[in-house]
Amino acid sequence: PGLSYTWIFNNNTLYLQEDSRRFVSQATGNLYLAKVEPWDVGNYTCAVSSTAAQRRVWGPPTALTLRGDGVMGEYEPKIEVRFPETTYAAEGSSVRLECFALGK
Repeated sequence: PGLSYTWIFNNNTLYLQEDSRRFVSQATGNLYLAKVEPWDVGNYTCAVSSTAAQRRVWGPPTALTLRGDGVMGEYEPKIEVRFPETTYAAEGSSVRLECFALGK
């Protein structure tokens, strides 16, 4: 509780913005990229913030490179849903449920 995840691209002080291709799971901290483009190549660093500890910690950079052979690999299409059986929310608050599809 009280954790939030953000990603930094190529040590840029501006945090990576989510859009139709990029999604940051606030449940796991994972960054998901759909349809990787050449401009996505670089170093990604996860930053975890804790409101309770009033602290932010950065992980080590993870390099993303494009395969030179153009092979994507075969992935069976699947939809991952990790909803808890019950989600509690206070009236007027926001809730984020995550669901996304993998594969090609």
